[in-house]
Formats: sequence, C-alpha cells, structure tokens
Amino acid sequence: MKKYLKTKTLHIGKKEFTLPVEALSYGIGLFGIALLSGWMPEYAKTYFADFAFKFQNIDKNALAGLISVVFLIAGIVGAVAEIVIGILVDKTKSKKGKIYPWIKFGVIPLGIISMLVFLAPKTDNFYLASAWMIIVYSLYIMACVAVESPAGCFGAVCTPNPDERSDAISIANIFRSVGQSGGMVVLIVVGLIMKLIMGKDGFAVAEGKGLDLQISTAVCVVGCILFMMIMLHNTKERVPYTAEKVNLIESFKFVFTNKNLLMVSLAKLAGFGRGVYGAASLYIAIYLLGDKGLKLGLLLPMGIGTAVSMLIVKSLMKKIGTKNTFIVFSLYGVASFVILFAVSMLIGFRKELIIPFLIINFFVGLQNGNTNLTPHVMIADCVDEIELKTGKRQEGLCYAGYGLFSKIASAFTGALGSYLVFKWSGYVTSTNEAVAYAPQDEKTLIRFLIIYTIIPACFVLLQIIPMLFYDLNSKKKEQISKELIERRGVIAD
Repeated sequence: MKKYLKTKTLHIGKKEFTLPVEALSYGIGLFGIALLSGWMPEYAKTYFADFAFKFQNIDKNALAGLISVVFLIAGIVGAVAEIVIGILVDKTKSKKGKIYPWIKFGVIPLGIISMLVFLAPKTDNFYLASAWMIIVYSLYIMACVAVESPAGCFGAVCTPNPDERSDAISIANIFRSVGQSGGMVVLIVVGLIMKLIMGKDGFAVAEGKGLDLQISTAVCVVGCILFMMIMLHNTKERVPYTAEKVNLIESFKFVFTNKNLLMVSLAKLAGFGRGVYGAASLYIAIYLLGDKGLKLGLLLPMGIGTAVSMLIVKSLMKKIGTKNTFIVFSLYGVASFVILFAVSMLIGFRKELIIPFLIINFFVGLQNGNTNLTPHVMIADCVDEIELKTGKRQEGLCYAGYGLFSKIASAFTGALGSYLVFKWSGYVTSTNEAVAYAPQDEKTLIRFLIIYTIIPACFVLLQIIPMLFYDLNSKKKEQISKELIERRGVIAD
C-alpha cells in the first residue's frame, strides 16, 4: 500500500538510512504535552497537601480528605469536556484540517492555567481554599483536554495506510512516554540550580513553600509551546474529514453503541486503579530513596522499560494482533507487580532494597508500553471500521469516547490514590518551615508499597475482561482500509 508520511534519506558512509521526519515531529509534539501534563497530577496533589496552605490556619486533616474530592470532580469535568471537544473537533474546518487550530490556539492558554495550579491564595478560610483547588484544577483539566485530545487524533488522520499509521502512533507514543518523565528531570535540574544560588538552607525554605514546583512548571510550559509548534510546522492531515451535524445526545449514543470502541474504552475504565502507584511514587522516593527529586530514580527505569516495551509491542502487534498483545502484556504486568512487592517485603525498607527495587521497576515498566500504545492503535482502527459502516469519519468523537472513559478512570484514579496515600496510609504532613516532608512510621511505608504494587496488579487483571470481546483482527483491518481508500480516496500531497 502507498506510503504518505514525509521521510528523509540520510547517508552515513556507504549506508543509507530513512528518517521518519513527520512521525518524529508528531512524537515531538506529544513529548511537549507530556512534558507538562505527565507530572502535573501527582505534583499537584503534593502541592495541595503539603505546601499550598502549609502556613495557613486550615485543618490539615480535613484538607487531606478533600484532595480526593478535588481530583474526582476535576476528572468528571474532564470527562464531559472530552465529549464536547470531540464534537467540536469533528465540526472544525480549516485549510490545514480539523486538528491544527486546536493545538495552535490552545497551547498558550494551557500553559497559563498550568502555572496557576501552583499559585495558591493566602487564606485561612477552608471553603475558599477548597473552591480554589476545585476550580483551578478543573480549569487545568479542561485546557489539557482541549489540546491533548485533538493532538491524539492526529495519528488517525496523518495517513490512510494502516501499517504506516501504526508505526507513526508507535513512534509518537514512545516520545510521549519519555516526556512523562521529562518534567521530573526539569524538577531535578531546577532544584540543583536553586541550591547553587540559594545554598542548602535557603533551598530548604524555598522547597518548603513549593517554589521549585512553580519554577519547574514555567520551564515545562515554555518547552510544551516550542515542541507543539514544531509538530504543527512539520505534519499534515491527509485523510479527508466529513461534515456531520452531531448533537450531544447523538454523541453519547455514538460512543456507547460501537462495540469495539466501547471495549477499548471499558478496558481503560476497568483498569483505572493501575495508576494509583503514581500517587505513592513521590513518597516512596522521599522515604526510600531519600530525596523527592529521586522520584525520577523510580520512574526513569520504569520509563526506559516502557520505551523498550513499546518497540516490542509494535513488533508483537504485527505477529499476534492488538488484542492478544494487550492480554499477554497485562498478565505479565500482574506478575511483575507481585514480584516487586514480594522482593521488597523480603528485603525490607532499608538501603539494600534500592538497587533491586529499581531493577525490578524496569521490568514493571515493560507492561506500560502496551497500555500506552495498543489502545491508540485500536482506536484508529475503530475510526476506519465506523467510517466503513456509517460513511462518517469522526476521529474527534472516537478519541473523545475513549477520552471520556479515560477521564472518568483518571478521576477515580486520582480520588482513590489521594485517599490511599493521604488517609488510608496514615501519612503525616510537615508543619516545620524548613522541612518539606515529615518522617513516617513503618506501617505507612508498607502501605505505600501496597499502593505501588498490589493494588495496581488487581486492576491490571481487571482490564483484560473487556478486551476478550474485542474482535477487530489484522485481516479485517486490512480489508477495511482497502475498501475505504477505494471509496473515498485521500488528500493529495
């Protein structure tokens, strides 16, 4: 089948290499979004709990209980925003396609709102503090959806060739996975620079106020804007869009009546609790590794494992199909989480645990390439299947449908993770100006480990169930793509 994406041939000595410049540009754009959004949820939690109202006369226990409500409400707002944005994306018409305007005009507002998340008002009023957290984080989620959701759709419109499309989505999502750890690299570098300028004691006071989080966010905002502009400059939408009039009720019907799209979305919802390990990762870094910047020490091996596994997943999907790949990697994920818990309990929370913990963390990360990549390829395939059946090409609604379930899952993840970390674990916040995080007892550390391993393992197992009913195989996908190309052609280069 004809190839459409732009490439560049490089000559190094006698060897010739083909560089997928357009797919890489797509990946750079997703890297930029992840650089900002990948670290925000977990660090927003610690900012709200530990720093935002640290020196105000507010009940810290009540505040800790409220955080789960904040993330639940913001998640529900984001879920509704996904459908609304999906409808609007499908109605968008421009010379450069339906995706371009959303990224171009949405990325700067996203950056501004992201900065506001780490700028808390000075107040002793619990209700005002509560309203601020709910409003500012809900606004952040909506702004993120308005950019991230359309950008995710690009994989379905960049080429009508399904193999080329899968490769582009694979490359882009590897970049996105790397970007999710990028914000933590920025945090470490910013912290080192602040220590050099302020000295150790000065930095301790600044860290206790969350100043390092504010500066790091500003750096990530600038990076996000620059990387998204690179994507816009070097990519093109080639699959023609159709102009349907779709209302909100019809949109929900669309999302819930397409079997394969629904199964992919339900898998995301069923596995919502797999993400609660992120809520505990910062505190495991602080109390196990000794520095919050070393959260990267936890997530970097996991991130490397994710990147490696995405290459494996990309190859495996072509051999055994997307459905079987998802199931195999999910079962592997359950086993890896259980092994990490068993080894950690055997060794105990002492310095000898650090190396084996990080090594096993790499192998835990191998499962993430599956959940980061396979659903996106499946959704792009669902877009084709739905177009063949209905004559309507609605990338916006298909990705919004998945995004609806994804945001609901994120809301549950945020609420559950916040409850487990700040309430169930017995976590104690610091009241000392020069101490960012208070010491914790052994029971709390063990519960952090359970949040990081056993609880996610249970939900990884649950996410397999909907996938058992997904039936869009490789042969069927190829036939659908050929029929669509014959029916409607493609946008010429």
